[in-house]
Amino acid sequence: MLRQIADDHDRFGPLHRIKTPVSPSIFDRLKLQIHRQLLDTIDLGKISQIDSPKVETDVRHILEEMVMAAPAALSHDDRNRLVHEIEHEIFGLGPLEALMNDPEITDILVNNASSVYIERHGRLEETDIRFRDDAHLMQIIERIVTRVGRRVDEHSPMVDARLPDGSRVNAIIPPLALDGPILSIRRFGAERLTMRDLIELNSVPAHVVEVLEACVKARLNILVSGGTGSGKTTLLNCLSNYIPSTERIVTIEDSAELKLQQRHVLRLETRPPNIEGTGTVTQRDLVRNALRMRPDRIVVGEVRGGEALDMMQAMNTGHDGSISTIHANSARDALARLETMMMMAGFNLPERALREQIASALDVVIQLARLSDGTRKVVELTELTGMEGSAITTQTIFGFEQTEVDDHGKVIGNFYASGTVPLFLKRLQRYGFKLPPAYFEPRGSGQHR
Repeated sequence: MLRQIADDHDRFGPLHRIKTPVSPSIFDRLKLQIHRQLLDTIDLGKISQIDSPKVETDVRHILEEMVMAAPAALSHDDRNRLVHEIEHEIFGLGPLEALMNDPEITDILVNNASSVYIERHGRLEETDIRFRDDAHLMQIIERIVTRVGRRVDEHSPMVDARLPDGSRVNAIIPPLALDGPILSIRRFGAERLTMRDLIELNSVPAHVVEVLEACVKARLNILVSGGTGSGKTTLLNCLSNYIPSTERIVTIEDSAELKLQQRHVLRLETRPPNIEGTGTVTQRDLVRNALRMRPDRIVVGEVRGGEALDMMQAMNTGHDGSISTIHANSARDALARLETMMMMAGFNLPERALREQIASALDVVIQLARLSDGTRKVVELTELTGMEGSAITTQTIFGFEQTEVDDHGKVIGNFYASGTVPLFLKRLQRYGFKLPPAYFEPRGSGQHR
């Protein structure tokens, strides 16, 4: 499997001198030399496709012997670090592997081979992580996309992919990227946040969570709205945990991110065109197919096109309790975007007909925002109440009001109830949820600030 590893041990010999980039450190030079010698010793192209702990153990033994034979005097810690970093080059994501192992990092943004940023606690930070050159960065990008059956080259210079842990990857390379390959990774760790975590982070008050739980269990149709990085997918995951395990759920996504805990879950994912430019399967195709799969609930990761029309029709024809997300800056903007997307389906329907479908299908819009200090909060919970003339009528039930920013840049504000009792409260009561009237008292009452 490793081309007679035992025989290869005799070929290690002293490291040969090679040309390296300008003024590299001794450590980086050694890493490059040993890595290249390993390429001459075993077939890394084949073993990288084999998921076997024994393979990794055998390669590690070879690396340790190579490092021990290195001409430079290295400390024990430096030798271990050298072995680990070369292992990351072979089996992982090279210089990014350490960032991927940090649970506090939510985004990894590679602007080029010499510029890597991360997002930690909602704030961007520049790192000292560097790639050797653009070719080194391209190797990592190609390793990511080939593992999921995608490709990236001059004919297909943009690609979306997914790592084994569910993290979303986007890469764009020259000629579209003028300063070298660009890689963006949206992290999704093994431990997902729960509603309890969101309460502790002060992203949403406990009484609002109780209302949201009742809305999901009472099969209200919910749209989660917000900007990029505002926490829409996280909240969608949390809401989906309230769906009863007795129901059949179909999830539809561009890139699978949802991690539902129920047993009866059918996961569907779109497919991009192949090399010949054919074989595309869109979210709209999957939504229409899902209607034939006898779903109790349809969960769409993000509505972004003509599938919005099919989704609204599904909600209006017995598939209530569905949940989806959308990019928008406010609840009212979310409804306007939804209307525009329904027009993208290609049917020449009057605006009033589209708005009537939206008003009839949706019950609640939850608006999220990432504030200036990096915190994410539920800033608005809006109920759709029907139509007035040709306009959709809404009412805000809960909200968040920012009052100031302290000396440390932390946003100060209050969650509040508008004082409006939602119309869906009667439906919640029919399902057995008796929420205290104090939850909906206005902020002047001093309740639930």
